[in-house]
Amino acid sequence: MVQCEMCGTETSSPKTIKVEGAKLDVCSNCTEFGTEVKQPSSSSSSTKYSTGSSSSSSSSGGATSGGSTSSSSGGSRRQDMFDDMDELATDYDDRVRNAREEKGLSQSELANELNEKASLVRKIERGDTLPSDQVQSKLESHLGIDLSAEGGSAEDSEWSGGSASGSYTLGDVVKRKD
Repeated sequence: MVQCEMCGTETSSPKTIKVEGAKLDVCSNCTEFGTEVKQPSSSSSSTKYSTGSSSSSSSSGGATSGGSTSSSSGGSRRQDMFDDMDELATDYDDRVRNAREEKGLSQSELANELNEKASLVRKIERGDTLPSDQVQSKLESHLGIDLSAEGGSAEDSEWSGGSASGSYTLGDVVKRKD
């Protein structure tokens, strides 16, 4: 007997459904919460939680030591798409406002020159919205400023990530607004 991954009842014939991108084995009562997924006939080497790279490594030799375990324990952090992105400065709103005022432009004049809406410029200067990459590059080139953070802020540099011994607690990191 298998337990339904949605409600927890025991079922002898679970159905696989997809709910918001996740595949779940559920009982017949819970199939209405998603769309039923037809199982391919040859799914012997991969599980429902495996990725393409881990299923190919497990099916090639059957040993788990040569897969992603050895690459992740090499000491280097895995790369992701955010590593290549520039971080926006925390005071971007002040930088935009000061540069606009130095050029003697109003918010609507700057918006016209950038071919953007004046409300967007107002929201950026108030810090209510972050500029998109396209708007950020327009602002930087037109106003002659840099909106990216230079190597992180002082708050980022003091954080070393803690250690496995548990030397940092949540109280060490969080700043209260009392």
